[in-house]
Amino acid sequence: MARPLILVSNDDGIDAPFLRRLVAVLARDAEVHVAAPGGERSWIGKAMSRHGDIVVEEAAGFPCPAWRVEGTPADCVNLAIGHLLPRKPDLVLSGINVGFNAGLPLILSSGTVAAALEGALLGFPAAAFSLELPPEIFNRLKADPEAMNPETELTLQACCETAAEFAAGLAGSENRETEVHNINFPFPYSLAHGIERTRPGRLNLGSLYRRASGDRFRFDFHLPQESPQEALTDLACLQSGRASHSVLRFGSLGQ
Repeated sequence: MARPLILVSNDDGIDAPFLRRLVAVLARDAEVHVAAPGGERSWIGKAMSRHGDIVVEEAAGFPCPAWRVEGTPADCVNLAIGHLLPRKPDLVLSGINVGFNAGLPLILSSGTVAAALEGALLGFPAAAFSLELPPEIFNRLKADPEAMNPETELTLQACCETAAEFAAGLAGSENRETEVHNINFPFPYSLAHGIERTRPGRLNLGSLYRRASGDRFRFDFHLPQESPQEALTDLACLQSGRASHSVLRFGSLGQ
């Protein structure tokens, strides 16, 4: 039986260690191909590069074919499926993202989720994976992606193993309803945690900009100090230290 072909992308960039760890685990049992942005492309949703050329280069350091794409996460998936893969994928995965993508504002802004959505829109089963991190660890990894302490290493490995198991069950299934499986892991996370089905939570982020000087404003994201959630939402699940699995449905692709 042929191994499933999995296309993997992200929005943290081709050099992100979380991406490389996920690919290493997936490659044990699947034919993996990677197409990811040349650098971080967070908070841009499903933007596409309409103007100018997109440069694609082979990327080293992976146990599989990989390409550095100077475009958005959605560009990466669309371009790879249309031009780079040897055949159609059995599954499109995105992540593992540095930081969570839970709650409607973050989900709809996420390049990680958008990469999976692009795969779903093309008719393939798709999932996005993200890891919640304490602020001090998040900031340290953003400054130095390799600065992982032992607890982060163990959590990331458990996330990768869970993602690979989830992918094995999803590969090759139909995606007629344009579904994206959005999975968020808490920190810390172990294989004993499992995953709970949830729905996206509501979250009012208010203004995402602060005045820098004069007529200039700068992006300034921060979570509300208090964001009480209804039970069974992805945010409530993470707040209780459990992994969440929300199925995002964007409508039928037809009969």
